[in-house]
Amino acid sequence: MIYSFYELVWFFFVYSFAGWCGEVCAAAVERKRFINRGFVSGPLCPVYGIGAVSYAVFLPELADNLFFLFLGGMILGAFIEFVTGLLLEKIFHKKWWDYSGIRFNFEGYVCLRYSLLWGVFAVLMVLFVNPLLAVLLRLVPGIAGVVLLWGLSALLLVDGTGTALALLGMQKEARQVSEWTAGMGRLSRLLENRITGRIRGRMEKAFPALAREAEPWPKGQEREKVFAQGCGFYKLVSLFFVGAFLGDVTETVFCLVTTGRLMSRSSVVYGPFSIVWGLGCCLLTMVLYRIRGRNDSYIFAAGTLLGGAYEYICSVFTELVFGTVFWDYSGFAFNLGGRINLLYCFFWGIAAVVWMKLLYPRLSAWIERLPERAGKVTVWAALVFMIFNCMISSLALARYTERNTQTKEAENALEEFLDERFTDERMERIYPNAKIVASEE
Repeated sequence: MIYSFYELVWFFFVYSFAGWCGEVCAAAVERKRFINRGFVSGPLCPVYGIGAVSYAVFLPELADNLFFLFLGGMILGAFIEFVTGLLLEKIFHKKWWDYSGIRFNFEGYVCLRYSLLWGVFAVLMVLFVNPLLAVLLRLVPGIAGVVLLWGLSALLLVDGTGTALALLGMQKEARQVSEWTAGMGRLSRLLENRITGRIRGRMEKAFPALAREAEPWPKGQEREKVFAQGCGFYKLVSLFFVGAFLGDVTETVFCLVTTGRLMSRSSVVYGPFSIVWGLGCCLLTMVLYRIRGRNDSYIFAAGTLLGGAYEYICSVFTELVFGTVFWDYSGFAFNLGGRINLLYCFFWGIAAVVWMKLLYPRLSAWIERLPERAGKVTVWAALVFMIFNCMISSLALARYTERNTQTKEAENALEEFLDERFTDERMERIYPNAKIVASEE
């Protein structure tokens, strides 16, 4: 079942509120008093809303197989929880939750116990709750529903901004803080008032770890200025381009060896770049950076699960956005909806080990040798080029799909340009394995 954007936004707020109620009840049982455990001050836990929307978008196609639906929900839920926890720690330099004391956990961000619950929730939501909510939403007058959603969204935006500013103000003594965070911290001090002070007090009660100050940088010592040091923005962008290029080359060679055909594996119309591999490289680095010293089997297992979840999400996303399937593993054993298969998930695990143990240390050292100013200019120039490249590629794919599904003639200068520069022959040469998905009327 495909839900409309209107329905998905309602799902976000309904499940955010339900998640907040669950968190408050759990905290009340544990601490014997009311504690607002939401990120924002209002009665919402956005991470639950994000998870619910993800389930509604990515999992309905698995509804015919209860086991796969449960497994997909378990993996997707753990993926969202892990990425959310990692991003919050990256931004605010504190760990918001820690499952280290629970058996079968991964770096304290996720654990088997709660991942199993995510799987159960997926089955209940996809098969029962979401269809019921969709029916109930039809009873709400259209205009009233839209106005209410705009109001809720505006309140959430204001609430989230105030909370973020207050939290960044709490991190002003953090030892390692980026230039962007430092600027936001100064802004929060200028805007701080009784409201932000109250928010900070609430967050310190709900998440005690946020109140602990980081150790100050030793006096008399200055950090050495090195371009893209650690695992920050410039390092990740640099690795994106390296991974996108190496991924394209690797897939091209693999196809040549296995099929005897030399075919394009690029995701964009300009240059040999695989966006899936580039983003995967960034994601693997962000997630595995802290465990790079662990043994190979640990990294392999993490890479297998993470890569499988990531590839599945990319497959559904590209089909929904472009109406095109770029790969289909239906002919492979142990596949999930033709989007991922066990063998290629193992390849992700192997790639994670090779990347973190062999390639990343060397590439990281080479990147850090670049002069700071030249490195920053190069990264931003490359990023602007890739954004433009992705935009043109998206327009060309959309126009290609339109030409082949609707036989629609060009109606403006942009469509004429796309028809002239990106003909069907050229698009099929760039994307030889792409399959157009017929839209459901």
